Amino acid sequence: MSQFAINIIFVGGSFLLYILIAIWAKAGSTKDFYVAGGGVHPVTNGMAIGADWMSAASFISMAGLIAAGGYANSTFLMGWTGGYVLLAMLLAPYLRKFGKFTVPEFIGDRYYSDNARLVAVICLIVASVTYVIGQMAGAGVAFSRFLEVDATMGLIIAAVVVFMYAVMGGMKGITYTQVAQYCVLIIAYTIPAVFISLQLTGNPIPGLGMFSTHTESGLPLLEKLNQVITDLGFNEYTADVDNKLNMVLFTMSLMIGTAGLPHVIIRFFTVPKVADARWSGGWALVFIALLYLTAPAVASMARLNLMTTIYPEGTAAEPIQYDERPNWVKEWEVTGLIEFTDKNDDGRIQLYNDVPAFEAEAQARGWNGNELVVNRDILVLANPEIANLPGWVIGLIAAGGLAAALSTAAGLLLAISSAVSHDLIKGRINPNITDKGELLAARISMAVAIVVATWLGANPPGFAAQVVALAFGIAAASLFPALMMGIFSKRVNNIGAISGMLAGLSFTLVYIFVYKGWLFIPGTNNLPDTPENWVLGISPLSIGAIGAIVNFAVAFVVSNATEEPPVEIQELVESVRYPRGAGQAQDH
Repeated sequence: MSQFAINIIFVGGSFLLYILIAIWAKAGSTKDFYVAGGGVHPVTNGMAIGADWMSAASFISMAGLIAAGGYANSTFLMGWTGGYVLLAMLLAPYLRKFGKFTVPEFIGDRYYSDNARLVAVICLIVASVTYVIGQMAGAGVAFSRFLEVDATMGLIIAAVVVFMYAVMGGMKGITYTQVAQYCVLIIAYTIPAVFISLQLTGNPIPGLGMFSTHTESGLPLLEKLNQVITDLGFNEYTADVDNKLNMVLFTMSLMIGTAGLPHVIIRFFTVPKVADARWSGGWALVFIALLYLTAPAVASMARLNLMTTIYPEGTAAEPIQYDERPNWVKEWEVTGLIEFTDKNDDGRIQLYNDVPAFEAEAQARGWNGNELVVNRDILVLANPEIANLPGWVIGLIAAGGLAAALSTAAGLLLAISSAVSHDLIKGRINPNITDKGELLAARISMAVAIVVATWLGANPPGFAAQVVALAFGIAAASLFPALMMGIFSKRVNNIGAISGMLAGLSFTLVYIFVYKGWLFIPGTNNLPDTPENWVLGISPLSIGAIGAIVNFAVAFVVSNATEEPPVEIQELVESVRYPRGAGQAQDH
């Protein structure tokens, strides 16, 4: 059986399962659509949160970024993990106790202002659409390879599939679909990792294999990897980070951005009680850890496999002939995500770090520039092929990568649709809209969001994980401070909260657009996105932390210069922080 047929069986079978679940659990009311009826078990919800959390950025792109950047890019792991703990402990239980459907609804009621709710809707849509761009881009990468089409067609196929099961099922359908997707993605991620760890080190546990001896060379695996890449002009894989300020700000941006992500917060509204929200958080952390503890090992092994594929006799010898390239390179070339340019016309693939520091060595070897460009987002998906694993493993990881991308995309689209239909249309434009009308508005807004994200995903402003990091920065600068102050400060009023959200969002977006292009449209950036052009060396991926500080500062200054919130609002804040029980999520 051909690899294409195997891929179709695994991908098609898993997608058929998701769509059948969506039909079985079709939302019949707004409560089903927004919070799955409010009766999801904590373990089930924890697994669904795990799938929602482990997006294309986690499954496909994170290990690729770590593989390319080494220790420096481990900030993705630290920021996302720390942020999840922050969310589960500090925000989710209190928001669940408040008992509303959406984040903007909490902000509107806490700050006793329809305008605050409207600003929160805008912040949510901007952050979520940016996040969906990364998911759709990741799904496009996976579809393009495993269905053997170009990246644009892969993206369109991904959009159609998301539309089919997310628009039909709402939160009820998405919850049970995500449970299935979690099972698929975690099996797909760990089985190839176990195979590759055994192949390279003889250790079946990837996390331990990363620190074990490389079987072929007798060196510790990370030492062998350092040796291979430094011989080709790259920095050591385990090298420290030069810009500590940017690293701290980036980690902080990911952490507090995580705690402000509406598509994850909304999952805590689907359980019956506040205690269940805490248990959901604990279970989700267990399910997430299974992948996050494996990712660094996958990254290091993928990088070593790639380098030894191009230099099978060692970096001191000649690289392989282009005509003798492995089949996996040929397959990925079809997608346009691997590109070869023979710059010195010798028919060989020169893969090295084409920087001034290595120029003399490159010239001595007769090299005229790096000839192989490999999109970082493909490394996890290509890893089984690089390591010559069985065809069914390749099909399995295809299904897993798509499950990861589409599960998060569905959750984000639900957050966008609920913000538009529930908070904007019902909460502000037409309070008397019927349940049926609200559901229709939710589905239409979700469809529009899919179209926008697909269009932008065709030319994303970075790799999947980098685009997601931008979304985290936007959430960090806009929603997180409003949520934190809403729960833990009785003094912050409506004017302060609105001013803070607008200041944080505007500051962060302008900084990002200057380097990434206005509205992420390619070619519209004012400055090249390079470290020498960043203000104080702060990357656009890290600016969300500064935006959050701006938000907090403006909110406190404006609040203290204006009237205190009404007494009943101060009592509400007090009641939310004390465990006296919570009602069900309310539709009003």
